Order: sequence, then C-alpha cells, then structure tokens
Amino acid sequence: MGDCCKSCMTRIPYATLIATVMCLIGVGIFCGTMYRGTSFAIIMLDQVFHLRLMWIEAVQMIFVVIGASMAALGLMILFVGFLATGATRYKVYRAWGSRVGGRISCAVFMGITYILKIVWILILCFLTVVTFIFTVFWNMCANPNVQSHKNCIDLTQFYFMFPAGVAQQDMNICETKVKAFCKDGVEKCEIMFILATVSCLLIILSLVHYLMCLAANYAHIRDHEKFQELQEIQNLTEMEYTTSSKDRF
Repeated sequence: MGDCCKSCMTRIPYATLIATVMCLIGVGIFCGTMYRGTSFAIIMLDQVFHLRLMWIEAVQMIFVVIGASMAALGLMILFVGFLATGATRYKVYRAWGSRVGGRISCAVFMGITYILKIVWILILCFLTVVTFIFTVFWNMCANPNVQSHKNCIDLTQFYFMFPAGVAQQDMNICETKVKAFCKDGVEKCEIMFILATVSCLLIILSLVHYLMCLAANYAHIRDHEKFQELQEIQNLTEMEYTTSSKDRF
C-alpha cells in the first residue's frame, strides 16, 4: 500500500497543479467581479446619466466565455503535465510517434499560453486605468461637503469620457443623484474592479508558471528520447556480451 501511494505521488505534476489552481481561482474571481462590476456600472449610468450602453452587456458574456476557455485550457495543460511526469512518461512516450506528439502538444500550448499572457497583460492595463478613474470618483464622493449635499460633483472636466449624447446638466451630480452615483455605483464598482485587477495579476502569474512547466515537460520528453536510445544501446551491448560469452565456452 505504501509503495502504491508513493508511486501515485510521483506521478502528480505539482507545479502544473499549483498553476491550475491559481488560474481557476483567478478566473473565477475575475469573471464574478467583472460581471457584477459592469452590472453596477450599467445601473449607475442609466440612473445618473440616462445613458444606456448596449456593448457593456456583450462584454459580460465575453467574460463568461473567457472564464470557460481559461478553465478548459488549464485542465488540458494539467492533463499534459500528468502525461509527462514520473513513471507515466516512460509508459506514454515509449514510441517515437508518441514522443513527437508530446513535444508538439507542449510547443502548441506554450504558444497559446504566451499569446494569452500578452492578452491578459493588456486586460490588466485596461483594468488599471478603469480602477484609477473610479478611485478618482471615489475620492470625490468622500468629500464631506458632497456627502452632506452642500456641493455637487462636477464631472464636466471629464466630458471626453462621455458620449456626445450626454447632457451637460447630467454631469453635475447633485442631491438625490449623489447616492445613486457614489453609494450604489462608484463604491461598489471600485471594490469589484480592485478585486478584478488582483485576480488578473494572479492569472498572469499562473500563465508564467504554465510556460515554465510546459518548457520543462518539453525538455523531459526530449531527454526521454535520448534515454531510450541509450537504453537500447545498453541492451544491445549486453546481448552482444552474452552471445560472445556463450561462444567462448
């Protein structure tokens, strides 16, 4: 029983498993926070600025697709990691064709992971800008005069961020609109976008781990081919030595 457990433990790709857990956690938090954050933003834009952006709802569906795709990719890379770890590698990649297929699969996944890393870096840059903007709005809402409804929040200096259809009077947020903008909108969106930014960093870190694991698996499969050749040479040498010993006697 102990030998069986030890054999199973040596077949687990721990580095790839950790990267997969990080990826799944990051994608789950990212999709959940971005979906809720965009939902709060839609409500805030509608109530405060009387603005309805249909493309935001399409972005919400894109988040769901991204989450499912990243989860599927992580599980596939984990499967490749299992095949290239421990005694499993010696059984699966015994033939020449399987070794070539294993190296090609590792190379393809490395290419996909590298491209996805660039995409997630761009998403991180976008989220950083969005989080900064909502942080500025949050500081405006934290003004005691605004909270006591003595002053209005003047967003006319941010006119370039609004579509042409938004009236200038809607950019001056006063009295009843302050709660809809600050408490129900900016505060909730800010928290969601901060969590989304942190989860995006976690996803990028997991993709870096994936690249290292795939490169190591590629090297293991390639070295396994050399090991097989050395093993065959050793077997031939032993057979020749045995044959020559029998002929001598």
